[in-house]
Amino acid sequence: MTLKEIAWLVDSSAYMSNTLKNHPDVFTIPLNIHFGLEQFVDGIDLTPEQLYDRIRNGTESIKTSQPSAGEFAVLYEKLSKEYDSIIAIHVSKSLSGTLSSSISGAQVAQVQVEFIDSLSLSAGITGLVEKGLQLQEEGLSYEDIAAKLREMTSKFRNYILIGNLTQLYKGGRLSSAQFYLGSLLKIKPIIQITPQGELKELDKVRSHKKALQYLINKAVEATDKDGLKHVYIMHANAEQQAIDLKEAILQQAPHLQFTIGEISTSLAVHAGEDTVALLWYL
Repeated sequence: MTLKEIAWLVDSSAYMSNTLKNHPDVFTIPLNIHFGLEQFVDGIDLTPEQLYDRIRNGTESIKTSQPSAGEFAVLYEKLSKEYDSIIAIHVSKSLSGTLSSSISGAQVAQVQVEFIDSLSLSAGITGLVEKGLQLQEEGLSYEDIAAKLREMTSKFRNYILIGNLTQLYKGGRLSSAQFYLGSLLKIKPIIQITPQGELKELDKVRSHKKALQYLINKAVEATDKDGLKHVYIMHANAEQQAIDLKEAILQQAPHLQFTIGEISTSLAVHAGEDTVALLWYL
């Protein structure tokens, strides 16, 4: 039997664009979501609507966990029988243990895999896989593709507007005082994934309107200075807000192309409802 060329593996923190969703060689391994003692599988037995309802009305703690090494091992054994090579691209190792679990799984299965730390999440992973598929069509070897994608991670830019402070507070990322003052003053945090793949607070903006203008300015600036051509707008149950943001940017950068999508439930656990993000590669 002739093996297929490259299997692409991502975790469920990735945004599954139409290109990825419909591609027969792209596979997803889900993260887990925990509500107290209950466990759900990201994207399988918990809908976004159910998640946001529990975030709004639930009192139990919410957290996520990576797939086990055993789950990865089973998948790698299967893929190795069907493909010549495997490239795995995962959420930043500074944000999750998923990459480490993936590496351990490949070692258990004794399968050779090219691992890439995306140093990002969501559409950051999407952009890498879409570029990798393009390079594959151009005839590059899987080792050369992986090398180029690792170089590409340094070109990732992102600006994340937290829509609701409640989930940051519930998740322990805000103290009671910070939550109270932030809500009272209507402060909107802008956070960013650094080039090292870590989350940091970039700015605090008073009022939602000013925060959206902050995002608009960043996209327009990148278009003027860096020749930006394509932007991902990711949102957490805020599609109309994402559409409005796109239209506002287009008024100043009419040639920009956009992909709008919803973040996975595993990311929404941390970001919370109404979060909107701009992400792109230069």
